Amino acid sequence: MGAWDLLLAGLVLLLGLCGVLLPGVPGSWLVWAGVLWWALKDPRPVAWWVLVGATVLLLLSRAVRWALPSRRLRAAGYDGRTLAYAGCGSFLGFVLLPVAGAVPGFLAGVYVRERLRLGRRGEAAAATRTVMRSGGWSVLTELFACQLITAAWLGAVFWG
Repeated sequence: MGAWDLLLAGLVLLLGLCGVLLPGVPGSWLVWAGVLWWALKDPRPVAWWVLVGATVLLLLSRAVRWALPSRRLRAAGYDGRTLAYAGCGSFLGFVLLPVAGAVPGFLAGVYVRERLRLGRRGEAAAATRTVMRSGGWSVLTELFACQLITAAWLGAVFWG
């Protein structure tokens, strides 16, 4: 597989990660499509195992999200900036404290946004709980699954 193909597959994965945070964009399906494209262009066993793992993980995250409340963040009065802060926090947490840091990073991102918006600590904590109840857990579940798939893809590309 050429460098341009890898770059394009990586861009599709990145678009999918950003798409998880945007309403109406099928982010998890874009991540899966990027891994599928890579596996079809580079037919090694490691590529197929990453694709199988991505498929299982996305199906599992769909099952978990089905049990969680649906996304109602816009109806609750939260804008895209809240999800942008949450996504950045999750990414930083995922990188700084590999894998386990994504969840506290997401929560910290939501808290920082609410703290900047509301000003007080107690109000920001209450607003963070409201965001998470309004569908934040659903967004976090999908984002975390996509981050795990992207990390597996990166590991397979660089060390596979």
